[in-house]
Amino acid sequence: MRRTKAEAAETRCSILAAAEKLFFEKGVATSTLDEIATAAGVTRGAIYWHFNSKSDLFLELYNAADLPRVNMADVDAPCDDGRDPLSLVEKMACDWLQVLAEDRHRQRLLSILLRTNFTEEFQPVMDELDKLDREHTSYLESILERAANDNRLAAAWTPHSASKTFKWLMKGICWDWLLYGQKFDLSKDGSDKVRRLLASFRSNTV
Repeated sequence: MRRTKAEAAETRCSILAAAEKLFFEKGVATSTLDEIATAAGVTRGAIYWHFNSKSDLFLELYNAADLPRVNMADVDAPCDDGRDPLSLVEKMACDWLQVLAEDRHRQRLLSILLRTNFTEEFQPVMDELDKLDREHTSYLESILERAANDNRLAAAWTPHSASKTFKWLMKGICWDWLLYGQKFDLSKDGSDKVRRLLASFRSNTV
């Protein structure tokens, strides 16, 4: 009997949920498709109906993490209510920390990414991560160039060095929180560190 679209979608969701649970508990490399099928209550063939491989399944979970992406149009958009360009960076960063602190599903998916050894098998996911990293780097450097052109960036910083430092801070905050027991208030303490770093970026001449 042909499955309905609703049944197919339900099976797909069951497979993704089972894969997420196993990947989080055992790791991606040591979780097998047979284990995922058993946990999802489906056959191995059902997995291959929806996904070409474990890498394809992993990539689908990565996409579900919905990591923050930037709108490049924001770079040239005027800041409202008198804010400088760095305020846009601050708001985006603090908003993301708040979202991550409240979203347990996203926490699990990001933890899976952090724990994964990206062998050749999972290169498609690594390629997507690299693409997102390049996107963020381009965005940050563009907006920091804008701050520099407005004489809002302190002389000690270049757009390149400031963007690298900011990215490393954000990654460090999130990774430390996720991997070491969520021992601090991500939104409150993380946002405080973001604001302190951005304060060092600001020029005293404006």
